[in-house]
Amino acid sequence: MIQFISMMPFELRLYHSYSRLIFSILLSFVYFLSACSTPTTQQPQIGVNITADGQTYRVNVIEGSDVEQAIHASGLVLGDLDRVEPDLGMRVTADMDIRIIRVKEAFTVEEVTVPFERRVLQTESLPDQETMLAQKGENGLVEITYRHLYEDGVEVTKQQVASQKVIKEAIPEIIMVGIQSPFSPIAIPGRLVYLVGGNAWMMENTTANRKLLVSTGDLDGRIFTLSDNGKWLLFTRRSKEESQINSLWALEISSDQEAEKPIDLKISNVIHFADWAPGLAISKIYYSTVEPRTTAPGWQANNDLISVNFSPNGWLSKNTTIIEPNSGGVYGWWGTTFSWQPGNFNLFYARPDSIGLVDQETGTLTPVFQMLPLQTRSDWAWIPPIAWSPDGSTMYSVRHMPQEGSNLQEESPVFNLSALFVDNGTVIDLFQNTGMFAYPAVSPIQSITNSGASYQVAFLQAIFPEQSDSSRYRLVVIDRDGSNQRILFPSEGQPGLEPHQIVWSPDAFNEEGDYAAAVIYQGNIWLINSNSGESHQITGDGLTSRLLWEIEQ
Repeated sequence: MIQFISMMPFELRLYHSYSRLIFSILLSFVYFLSACSTPTTQQPQIGVNITADGQTYRVNVIEGSDVEQAIHASGLVLGDLDRVEPDLGMRVTADMDIRIIRVKEAFTVEEVTVPFERRVLQTESLPDQETMLAQKGENGLVEITYRHLYEDGVEVTKQQVASQKVIKEAIPEIIMVGIQSPFSPIAIPGRLVYLVGGNAWMMENTTANRKLLVSTGDLDGRIFTLSDNGKWLLFTRRSKEESQINSLWALEISSDQEAEKPIDLKISNVIHFADWAPGLAISKIYYSTVEPRTTAPGWQANNDLISVNFSPNGWLSKNTTIIEPNSGGVYGWWGTTFSWQPGNFNLFYARPDSIGLVDQETGTLTPVFQMLPLQTRSDWAWIPPIAWSPDGSTMYSVRHMPQEGSNLQEESPVFNLSALFVDNGTVIDLFQNTGMFAYPAVSPIQSITNSGASYQVAFLQAIFPEQSDSSRYRLVVIDRDGSNQRILFPSEGQPGLEPHQIVWSPDAFNEEGDYAAAVIYQGNIWLINSNSGESHQITGDGLTSRLLWEIEQ
């Protein structure tokens, strides 16, 4: 039901009075606002042309605007690298043409071949004027990173932005040219096998009788060892496969016929150790492996030990793992090496922190001599060397010693030549401050006296022991007990020897019963009489890098 409410006359008049008052107030306020305001004046505008992304846009902007404001008014967005012509801060004028240049960058990596160089070297190992390819050349490969700059889709610059990354070093081609030897031939006992420019050579019985054993030119010298009977050579060759550093090969050495064909053992990545089983029978090979890496030093050691049975016809058995891959102790990423003890054929290991015995049944390593590791602060590690007395009772090695007053003992520059007696663990220092690369080598038994077998120990002594990692060395010979010390080679005032493994003649060198130590000096082989100090240079091409010396049995 709708109800109607009637107003009394008095109330109706009051309502109309209020309405007129409100209307009057509103009308006065509008009039006031109109009186206070000024007429709106529209600012003048001008038109400009903006070209971008293949199109041209007409944009009106207030006169006095700059280029940046004009672009903003157009709704176009500038990239971080984009360029604008004219400059953003320039004031626009009527019908001005503005251009936005879209700039983009891109990076590419290119592989570039580095051609190998050719070298011609003279050698007295070949007949006069005869030539031989001593090392096959291989092109190198580098990666170059470029920055490309594009303007509106068109490349305008290409710049190298980083140093070249070497993927593969170029290997030079080496051609050997024979010349007449300037050295008179001398008699030598047994077979002296040596590595020249990636090839294996042999002198037998006399330095004039030279034979090329392996001519592939790619032997890397990592493994280069003879069997006990002097009839087999074990060596590594650089690998062409990206996943391999090198491969292991064997060669039977023959005196009366052309060189045999090397046998591929199908074993790869061998850096620190590979050797024939001890004894005269060729039946087994032991080796340790690494995993290739792109970072220095180029590998991560497995610190393993594996054996494989070997037959002269090239047959190989299934591998037997003696030591499983492991961390290898302190600085184990570098690797572990091994050495056979003469007499009882025990196997000893050497790594930066210890020398010890290998249980060949269980693969257990038992430290016998603890070593102070050397902190090189570089991408290599130092491993103490091992050399044995002929009867296997004494081990000769180099020990890293603490430096008095130093808080950084692992960085001590002190190294001593020591005799380590395996049976009772006794250690006697024979020579102070030899340097880290002394490479002791023990001669064969030279005589038998009332006190036992007589033999000598040759080693290298650093000219600057405090910097023995970079110093050159001199050849020193001592008797088995450290007595009768004498510096033999090179003579005073001459440049020293680069560190390398010394080898002894396997038998007397002359009628007087003297023995010789063979060293590499400035890339050539020298034989040094250990008693008189008389020296004989027997090669002159300057390319020798490894030496072995055995008598065929």
